[in-house]
Amino acid sequence: MTSTSTHGQLTLPGQAAAPDGPVDLTPMFLMHHAFRRDLTAFADAVHRTPAADRTTWQALDLRWRRFAEILHHHHSGEDDHIWPVLVGAVDTGGSPEDCATLEAMAAEHAEIDPMLVACARGFAMLAEREDEAARVALEADVTRTRDRLGAHLGHEERDALVLVQRFLSAEDWARMDKQIGSDYPARLIPFSLAWVMHGLPDHGRAAAVGFLGRPALMLWSLAFRRPFERKERAAFRYVAG
Repeated sequence: MTSTSTHGQLTLPGQAAAPDGPVDLTPMFLMHHAFRRDLTAFADAVHRTPAADRTTWQALDLRWRRFAEILHHHHSGEDDHIWPVLVGAVDTGGSPEDCATLEAMAAEHAEIDPMLVACARGFAMLAEREDEAARVALEADVTRTRDRLGAHLGHEERDALVLVQRFLSAEDWARMDKQIGSDYPARLIPFSLAWVMHGLPDHGRAAAVGFLGRPALMLWSLAFRRPFERKERAAFRYVAG
C-alpha cells in the first residue's frame, strides 16, 4: 500500500530521520528522544558519581529500573504488534532488503537485552556497596548500551519507519498504538508522562501536548512534573549541566 498523504513529522535532537507518510510518528520520536536523553545522562552519571555515594547510587539504581522497564515495553510492543504486521505486508509487496530491515529490528532488540541486564547488575551492586572496579565496569557497560541503542534507534528511524509509512495506514497505526498502550501497566503512567516530557525543546513539547491532549498536560504540570524532577536531581546530581 502506498499513500501520498503526509504529516509534518516531528524532529528532535539526535534523531536520524523523520520519514513522511500517512502515519503520525510523534509518539515514536518522543520515546526515542527520551531513550537517547536518558542514556547520555546515565553515562555521565556513572562517570562522575563517586563510588562511595550510596544514596545517589540507590537513586540511580531505581531510575535505571524505570528506564529499562519502559524500554522493555517499547520493544515488546514493536515485536508483538508492529513488526509482525509489517512482515506480512512486506512479504506481499516488499523487497528482500525490506525483509532484512525487519529481521534486523528483532535481532537488534535481542542484542540489546543482555546489555540492559549487565547495566542493571552494575547499578544494583553499587547501590549496595562501594566498589570502584564495579563503577568502572558499569561505565563501560552503559557507554556500550548507549552507543548500541543509539545505533538501533537510528536504523529504525532511517529504514524501518520508512516501511511503516509505505505499508501502513493511519488507521493501522492507531489500532497498533491502542494495542501497545493496553499492555502498559497503569502504575507506569505518572512516571511515563513526566519522563517523556522531560527536557523536550519547545516544539517537541508542543507536539507532545498535541498528541497527548490538554488533560494529560494538566496532570503532568500539576501532579507529576515536580516529583519527577526532584527525583531526577537526586539521581543525576553529578551530571554536568
